[in-house]
Amino acid sequence: MARYTGAVCRMCRREGQKLFLKGERCYGDKCAVAKRNYAPGDHGQGRKKVSEYGLQLRAKQKTKRFYGVLESQFSKYYEMAEHKAGMTGENLLRILESRLDNVAYRAGFASSRAQARQLVLHNHFTVNGKKVNIPSYLVKEGDVVAVSEKSRASDDMKALVEANSGRPAPIWMESDKANFEAKIVRLPNREDIDLDVEEHLIVELYSK
Repeated sequence: MARYTGAVCRMCRREGQKLFLKGERCYGDKCAVAKRNYAPGDHGQGRKKVSEYGLQLRAKQKTKRFYGVLESQFSKYYEMAEHKAGMTGENLLRILESRLDNVAYRAGFASSRAQARQLVLHNHFTVNGKKVNIPSYLVKEGDVVAVSEKSRASDDMKALVEANSGRPAPIWMESDKANFEAKIVRLPNREDIDLDVEEHLIVELYSK
């Protein structure tokens, strides 16, 4: 499976804001954006005017990095969103939020989407009682995502859920951390998604 293997803090610096890709580190003094709030590279501190295309590209790149997906998969999601009824940009974000790794993160079973992705790959989760180890699996309304029975007994998993107990689950799911499960009450609306994403710029980019 293809994935980005470089330094994730560089991605935050490139976008000029915290993308919260490394869990607890993002909230502390070691955060790269807090220490060096400029783009990486020799010309990172230089000023330059950003074109309309540049703004659209940055919106797409930032969204990809939030969710940890690569170009080909992101393009596939855009095509799916375009063929659904409603606004394409909102459909795109709803699809991205429906990924199993994102749901596990949102439910408080992981400290970051990257960590959630690894946990999914290593068979730590079930959907409606069946093991699913595909991070890109798209959940549906009514689905129940849970930590597998074997993993619930793990001290590491218990500590992980406890560490994230203070982070509230989004309104579109019911997260029962005590029982290591979360139910998808409904798929999210745009106002339910708290990420700083300008999806209309992504639509403009793909519409060229």
